[in-house]
Amino acid sequence: MPPSAYPPPLDFYGNEAGLSLWGVLRHRVEVDPFNLVATLLFVLAILHTFLTPRILAYSRRLVADHESRREAGRAAGHPFHAEILHLFGEIEAVFGIWAVPLLLLFSATKGWGTAEGFLNHRVDFTGPAFVVVIMTIASTRPVLDIAERALGALASLGQGSPRAWWLSILTVGPLAGSLITEPGAMSICALLLARQIFDLEPRRAFRYATLGLLFVNVSVGGTLTHFAAPPVVMVASRWGWGAAFLFRNFGVKAILGIVLSNLLFALAFRGELSRLAVRAAERAELGRTKVIRDSVPGWIAAVHVLFLAFTVLSAHTPALFIGGFLFFLAFTEATSPVQTSVNLRPPLLVGFFLGGLVIHGSLQAWWLAPVLGRLDSASLMIGAAILTSFNDNAAITYLASLVPGLADPAKIAVLAGAVTGGGLTVIANAPNPAGQSILARYFQGAVSPVGLFLAALVPTLIVGLCFFLLP
Repeated sequence: MPPSAYPPPLDFYGNEAGLSLWGVLRHRVEVDPFNLVATLLFVLAILHTFLTPRILAYSRRLVADHESRREAGRAAGHPFHAEILHLFGEIEAVFGIWAVPLLLLFSATKGWGTAEGFLNHRVDFTGPAFVVVIMTIASTRPVLDIAERALGALASLGQGSPRAWWLSILTVGPLAGSLITEPGAMSICALLLARQIFDLEPRRAFRYATLGLLFVNVSVGGTLTHFAAPPVVMVASRWGWGAAFLFRNFGVKAILGIVLSNLLFALAFRGELSRLAVRAAERAELGRTKVIRDSVPGWIAAVHVLFLAFTVLSAHTPALFIGGFLFFLAFTEATSPVQTSVNLRPPLLVGFFLGGLVIHGSLQAWWLAPVLGRLDSASLMIGAAILTSFNDNAAITYLASLVPGLADPAKIAVLAGAVTGGGLTVIANAPNPAGQSILARYFQGAVSPVGLFLAALVPTLIVGLCFFLLP
């Protein structure tokens, strides 16, 4: 096998007719034991994501203890061990960290040439690179101000109350992801939620409920078109699905699911939303509602929108959107006196997270494909939603597209399941790390995976029923 051909195509394992699922998996491990190694490391990385809040809290305690001892004259220097623990507690670093032992074992067992060929030819880093670029542009002040004015016009129908802002952002923002892409919608929605809702210091349960809704809504909100959501892009051209087909079979159901979920949560948290309205009124009386900022010149805002549009249109051509991004950085530097500086740290961390995830995910086809290929439509939708919780939903739909002879109802079911489960965990949908990176400071620096799962469960079930029950 040439170095650039790893992992091998699924027909490499020979005739597996008549074997049970367990028999297929055991056979593939016998043919290539590294399959099991790669999956075990992937499982360990997933378990690591659930431990990040505790690791982060422990590292902060170590820093605080060190500072206390230093003030008392009993310690000196820098607590490097705490900083290392802090790195291991950053959820954006998890899959990149676990990619290191993966690639070391890969090189030791397969040879460096095969590992290099795998990274160069079989792992597609277009998605992570695109998320870095679109998240950076979407989070700039001119774009954010335009989005805020547009959603503000809608929120004004509810007198600009926190409830009106909350419903506007969580309804229109995710659906806009079908035009400006899901990563762009996630960045804008998260930034506006931070400014309009989270800065009012809502209670913990409401913060998690809002985050769960955001993740689920963005995951399904990109299904109105065939070019904006990564799990849709993976299969649209392969299966011949255009925008009309997607809107008819997914978009209408997604809109209904988003509206029903938002209304249900607005009813359940009506007391909290009323409390936030009181707090917003109090801040208005104190003159703390808004920070007065100089307006960005209209022509600069227009150029930002053009860069955003160009990035969306060239989303599948890295040479174009990365080249455009370099021009964008030069433009923002030249116009820095009249706009805020670009913050690259959050997008780069998210890109690192997704880069590590696609490395691991590219080695999981050996077990994902046979699992998906043995399920009926109903089971396939449920199975895809569950599997999405442990892998990026774009990887799930891509692997489903490799299953030969998949019927049309099964194809619809797998995409419905993949986008339905896209809010249950941070790793379930590519834009989720961007949302978490922006809003993490409102969760003591780390979002609890269990808290997110519980918060996203109800809207996941609502959207899933819309996809499953509606014709």
